[in-house]
Amino acid sequence: MHGEYKVPGGKLVVVDLDVEGGELRHTRVAGDFFLEPDEALDAINGALDGAPADTNTAGLAARIDAALPEGTVMYGLTSEGIGVAVRRALAHATDWTDYDWQLVHEGPQAPALHMALDEVLTQEVAAGRRAPTLRVWEWGAPSVIIGSFQSLANEVDPEGAARHGIEVVRRISGGGAMFVEPGNTITYSLSVPEALVQGLSFQDSYAYLDDWVLGALADMGIKAWYQPLNDIATDAGKIAGAAQKRMVAPGGGPGAVLHHVTMSYDIDADKMLEVLRIGKEKLSDKGTKSAKKRVDPLRRQTGLPRESVIDRMIESFRGRYGLTDGKVTEEELARAQELARTKFSSPEWTARVP
Repeated sequence: MHGEYKVPGGKLVVVDLDVEGGELRHTRVAGDFFLEPDEALDAINGALDGAPADTNTAGLAARIDAALPEGTVMYGLTSEGIGVAVRRALAHATDWTDYDWQLVHEGPQAPALHMALDEVLTQEVAAGRRAPTLRVWEWGAPSVIIGSFQSLANEVDPEGAARHGIEVVRRISGGGAMFVEPGNTITYSLSVPEALVQGLSFQDSYAYLDDWVLGALADMGIKAWYQPLNDIATDAGKIAGAAQKRMVAPGGGPGAVLHHVTMSYDIDADKMLEVLRIGKEKLSDKGTKSAKKRVDPLRRQTGLPRESVIDRMIESFRGRYGLTDGKVTEEELARAQELARTKFSSPEWTARVP
């Protein structure tokens, strides 16, 4: 069995192993990490050999920590990261490069249609009818997108939204509200087979699926990191938030994961505060005194046009994993348009949590 895991902000860990009699055997850890002393690698392999195959990540990390020679130094590597690689090997997880990725980047579309396309395309990936897809959104109108479980009344000021002509829609994933204006926002979705995140905890899957964009930002001179549970942050403040939805395949087979991220290219903070109801608890939780300081836009940090930021992100993904230009099929679009009309534009769905 073979498993790989790139430690967030660190290096690649590769594990090959066998299972005999319900225990790990012939475990071999490798990767481009740094480890001192050399004997520590033998200690890690020895600690994993004989471990019950159902040992969770924390249990595997504890075995490794107990076996490491005194003074061991790990750089780009953690005991937990090794444990995740083992669990991914046991779960027969796939890697990014195992797939022929497709890019969908089309013209501006209505907010409700974007919600529907996320659902339809991820269903198609789950069913095996669509390749894993990176979809870059272009917004056709300003909007507030609330999370699946948020209260409409608690999150949105209806008078402010009406005054600024802002449509409110609800997405299928959890998480918080997004304030979107077409020229100020960069949004993308990943629709991926569940096998890509096998062996990862829910939290680890966020960091894993966000790792490529951290590399793209680094190439633009931005030092960014994943901030649990679902933010991408810099020293200057938050620049993006992510959300996920897991979908089951037809017939109960392997499913798919929708992971989407909204990034702030620029922001009209005064307008946002007139439209969103941002409570004191949320501000306190983020450790700031003002909502205006919570988000630090990419325009200021990069000095690049929005289109250039998007192009660089796409090319970074293409360079890492390969990416073929594609499109939404006529059948997918028809289904999404119907879903946008009957579900995502309906008051019943938008106010399902009043």
